[in-house]
Amino acid sequence: MHAMILAGGLSHERDVSIRSGRRVHDALRGSLDRVSLQDVDTELIPSLRFGGVDVVWPLLHGASGEDGSLQALLELVGVPYVGTTSKSARVAWNKAVAKAVLGRSGISTPDYVTLPQSLFREVGAEHVLDLIVARFELPVVVKPARGGSALGISVVHKREDLARAMVHCFAYGDTALVERAVEGIEVAMSVLGTGDDARALPGVEVVVDGEYDYDARYNPGRCEYFAPARLTDEQSRIASETALLVHRTMDLRDVSRVDMILDPEGRAQVIDINVAPGMTETSLLPQAAEAAGLDLPTVYRELVETAAARGPVTAT
Repeated sequence: MHAMILAGGLSHERDVSIRSGRRVHDALRGSLDRVSLQDVDTELIPSLRFGGVDVVWPLLHGASGEDGSLQALLELVGVPYVGTTSKSARVAWNKAVAKAVLGRSGISTPDYVTLPQSLFREVGAEHVLDLIVARFELPVVVKPARGGSALGISVVHKREDLARAMVHCFAYGDTALVERAVEGIEVAMSVLGTGDDARALPGVEVVVDGEYDYDARYNPGRCEYFAPARLTDEQSRIASETALLVHRTMDLRDVSRVDMILDPEGRAQVIDINVAPGMTETSLLPQAAEAAGLDLPTVYRELVETAAARGPVTAT
């Protein structure tokens, strides 16, 4: 079997993608006939069509890797791949759309509003910011409506900091999602499998000094992780059931990560869905697998073998 790992790309998260790809590539080398590491460039399609590739694992983070574009390309080529289909990835990538889908299934997410950058210019930024404060009170979380790796995210506690947070957000996308900040225990829940066969791994609790931004996520020392998370049996049950419900509701495949906050009322508030979780040395899914007593190379090999056996996505 020839498995191709796709990593790199041109998004803001290129470096993280390369680190994820290298770690998975190295983990698989001893258990598969051939493992190659490929960037997304002009050589990709010829390599897929004529390079004897049996299965692909796309590990691009950010727009082209998680918004369904790369998955759609793989579907056009007709090669099996690890992960969620292009249709479901598009829905999960757009945070506002994902929130609407989850809400219809009774899954809690923080109250929110989405605002395009153009609206601020048309009606006056200060007026919009006043409405945000009146509607949600502070603190609020400002984040790009489409994005990952905590890029462009700010937690705003003071009115005078809100404009700066919006500018920071718009550097990474043209639409901002502003949501009420939720207090509680931040837990990342990883899921392996598809449909009824999916299972949730132990939660990873994230404790950070300051904001859980890009630097905190990918540079050791800023965050403290507890794997498994320090939860009661009831909290663990709620977190696991919520992650599985999100995975199935969004029609995700193979692997996902659902980030949530367990609030003081005992609810799991979903704050993010990842269809291509990071696999770096500080990433949360590998920590969850190790907390479950799983061998990472074996987990990765099984994901690849499952995708290969499933075959390419059939157009409907």
